[in-house]
Amino acid sequence: MRFLVDESAGPALAQWLRDTGHEVVSVYEELRGAKDQAIMDKAAEEAWILVTSDKDFGEKVYRERRPHKGVVLLRLQDQRSDSLIKAMHGLLEAHAARLPDRFVVVTEQRVRFARP
Repeated sequence: MRFLVDESAGPALAQWLRDTGHEVVSVYEELRGAKDQAIMDKAAEEAWILVTSDKDFGEKVYRERRPHKGVVLLRLQDQRSDSLIKAMHGLLEAHAARLPDRFVVVTEQRVRFARP
């Protein structure tokens, strides 16, 4: 799969995704300091699934109606890299085929596919 990993999700998650065979653009490594709108535009235009811990992207999708090719919002209490990786690993194992073009919220307790 193709993921654009926001700075809020961190470079460790981006590297883990690469190591597991995914194509990845890391905002931290390649677009540091980019505005949310530029990140959202790049993800949509180039067909990347955006992975973030920043709930502002939910605003962009639902209030501003910005187009996207999929958004994974990691809303974890523990934002350390190992927790983000564990959550993403579980998400991919259980729901990988459902991620494109969907807005997904991941917490420690559940995975929620928001209304399109």
